[in-house]
This record gives sequence, structure tokens and C-alpha cells, in this order.
Amino acid sequence: MAVAAGVPVRVCHQEIVKFDLEIKAAVQDIRDCPGPLSALTELNAAVKEKFRHLRGRIQELEQMAREQDKESEKQALLQEVENHKKQMLSNQAAWRKANLACKIAIDNAEKDQLLQGRDSLRQRKTTKESLAESASNITESLMGISRMMSQQVQQSEETVQTLANSSRTILEANEEFKSMSGTIQLGRKLITKYNRRELTDKLLIFLALALFLATVLYILKKRLFPFL
Repeated sequence: MAVAAGVPVRVCHQEIVKFDLEIKAAVQDIRDCPGPLSALTELNAAVKEKFRHLRGRIQELEQMAREQDKESEKQALLQEVENHKKQMLSNQAAWRKANLACKIAIDNAEKDQLLQGRDSLRQRKTTKESLAESASNITESLMGISRMMSQQVQQSEETVQTLANSSRTILEANEEFKSMSGTIQLGRKLITKYNRRELTDKLLIFLALALFLATVLYILKKRLFPFL
């Protein structure tokens, strides 16, 4: 986890890990549940509540990731969110398998009771209704996770597109900088050449002025002092 993410991110991560471990333990309890059906229903209700809390913490961590200033920390947290979502899907699959295994065990126990002459018709009907209800609840939960994953994929595509546009802008700016650098160097050479030319022109003007003054002095000398 990125250090700059701060205490809230660490706390959120710890809660996600805690709920993940609690869900795994609850799923194992469901797998080992001997019945009756009411006990299994209570276990499923507890697992469903834990999944609700886990999903909320993952969404909070995702929101914190998108609020990070540094892109590297943002991407690291988003990758962590992705890993938590995959783990949650794995737990969902394990939950469903545990329910099926437990309900099969309960159903087999009911069949044994029938062989022993016990009246289990009403219990079997209740079991089937509970199976349908539990399967419906699990399917609904999986559909919710599927929608959340779809939104995540769309957001990831938008992030990739944004990064591509940023890279293209940087490349264009780099090309413009290279062009401006060449123009500046050419201007510097022209200024240097102009300065040299200006110095040469000043020197020629000075020499011409000196020659002119010398000529004037010579003419004045010949006219005013012809005997010299």
C-alpha cells in the first residue's frame, strides 16, 4: 500500500481483510452445517451482511484511490481494489458451492428420515423453497457484483484513453520544443553575426573618418602654410 495514501486507506484495507477472513470462516461454517434449514438461513443472512460491508469498503478504497494526487499511488491502489474484487468474486463462488453442498447434505438427511418412517414432506417443501430463495439471493448478489465490475472496466478504459491522450500531448510539446530550440539557435547565430558585422562597420567608419580628417588637415596645411 502506498504510504502517501494515509491512515484512512490503511484502515479501509484492514477492514477489507477482516471481512474477507470472516466471510471465509462463515462459508466454512455453511459447508459444515448439519442443519436444520433455519440454521443455514441464519448463516446465509450473516454472510450476506458481511458481503454488503465488504463491498462498501472496496468502493470506499476505490474512491480514495481516485482522489490520489500521484498517478503511481493512484494506479497502485486501483490495482489493489481490483485484487479485492477478484477475491470477493472467489468468495461468492465458494459461498454458492458451500450452500449447494450443505443443502444436498440436508436433503440426504431428509431422505434418511423418510426411510426411517418420519414425515418429512413439509420439510422437503420448505427446503426446496429455501433453495430457490437462496439461489435467487445469490444470483441477485452476483448480478450486483457483475454490474460493479462492468463499471470498473469502463472506468479503466477511460483511464487508459486519458493516459494515451496525455502521452500524445507530451510528444507534440516535445516536438514543438525541439523546433523552437532550433529557431533559437539560428537566431543566436544571426545575432552573433550581426554583432560582428556591426563592429566591422564601426571600425571602417572610424578609419574613413580618420582618413577624412587627415586629408582635411593636409589640405589646410598646404593652403595656410605652403612654405612648410
